[in-house]
Amino acid sequence: MKKIITLFILFVSLGAYAQEELTLDKCYELVNINYPLAKQKAMLTQKNELELSVINKGKLPTVDFSAQASYQSDVTEVPVNNPLVSIEPPNNDQYKATLTVNQLIYGGGMVNSAAEVKSNELKTQQKQLEVSLYQLKKQVNQLYFSILLMQEKRSVLDANKKKLEAKLIEVRSAIKYGAALASSDNILEAELLKVDQLIIEIDQNKKTLMATLSQLIGQEISNSAALANPEISATISNDLSRPEMELFELQKQQILSSEQLLSKNKGPKLFGFANGGIGNPGLNFLDNSFQPFYMVGLKFNWNILDWNTTKKQRMAMLVNKDIIDNQKEVFKFNTNIELTQQQSEMEKINAFIASDKTIIELRKKILKSADAQLKNGVITSSAYITEVTNLYEAENNLKTHEIQLLLAKANYNTTQGN
Repeated sequence: MKKIITLFILFVSLGAYAQEELTLDKCYELVNINYPLAKQKAMLTQKNELELSVINKGKLPTVDFSAQASYQSDVTEVPVNNPLVSIEPPNNDQYKATLTVNQLIYGGGMVNSAAEVKSNELKTQQKQLEVSLYQLKKQVNQLYFSILLMQEKRSVLDANKKKLEAKLIEVRSAIKYGAALASSDNILEAELLKVDQLIIEIDQNKKTLMATLSQLIGQEISNSAALANPEISATISNDLSRPEMELFELQKQQILSSEQLLSKNKGPKLFGFANGGIGNPGLNFLDNSFQPFYMVGLKFNWNILDWNTTKKQRMAMLVNKDIIDNQKEVFKFNTNIELTQQQSEMEKINAFIASDKTIIELRKKILKSADAQLKNGVITSSAYITEVTNLYEAENNLKTHEIQLLLAKANYNTTQGN
């Protein structure tokens, strides 16, 4: 008994999951997670961590080992005429092995500036990735609302089919009692077959669209799954909150940090060093034997003349900042034009919807009259089907325009950055 109850609960749970609606926001979320490009986010972070690790190693001492063997054609000799004093000149063959340690004591914040450049570079690259993923939202919109349109068209067709089936029952009853022509039901049957063909076409189109959306968001979607009809409001405004706007600012920040690093590289630097090893000769070149030696000290370095190289590099960076400002201006200009066009499209569709509703009310009245005329034998089944078709087309136009309006609002919000 317990097993039966457990299986029942599992069945109900699976059924509830299968009936769960897929929302537009969920599609946005999934495409940002599962689209292949999204994998680069972790890669960029890993790459930046490795680069920062390398840069921070600049604060640690460097250790170099070198070894040298040489033969000189001549050596230094000390001319001494006193026979009591003998100074042996060094050997022509000489050997040396050294270990040198260098430590940056003061670099004017050069290492930290280099790390900041890499951090800003990561932020810029990740925002560029976000921009690329954001641009997929319009593809999601197009697919999502195309599927939604197929759902709505199928709903209208199903209602139309039920209406024709009910009328077919009435006509067959009328034929049975001699109140209608014998062929009247054939006309309705043929129309029902046409409706079935339209249903097959719509189901196939929906299946194709579902498969495409499934690939885009990286999650399998059942053909029987239902897409939620979202409530979308579009606030008319020229204020943009697109990720591209943040990208422009991050690009400028990256240039600023690069400019600071440029100044640090030119500034004074102080190093400490230690050099030790063994050589023949050692530091005393008059001692012809292998001797250990060492040397410690400080080294100061300051590039006081670079022939305006740093200045010109800084000027090039300023020009690059101006280019980014221009790109931002062009982006805002083109985006505002697109918003204006989309606003006009929404106004046009709203006008169509108002007209559709009026047409539907008129078509319903006409169909009601045609229904009474068919019952009284005033018109044929063909004339009745014509009016049914007219009402179906009017209702189909309304559903189409309503979905088009939702798509236009979603695209407007996407263009605006909401």
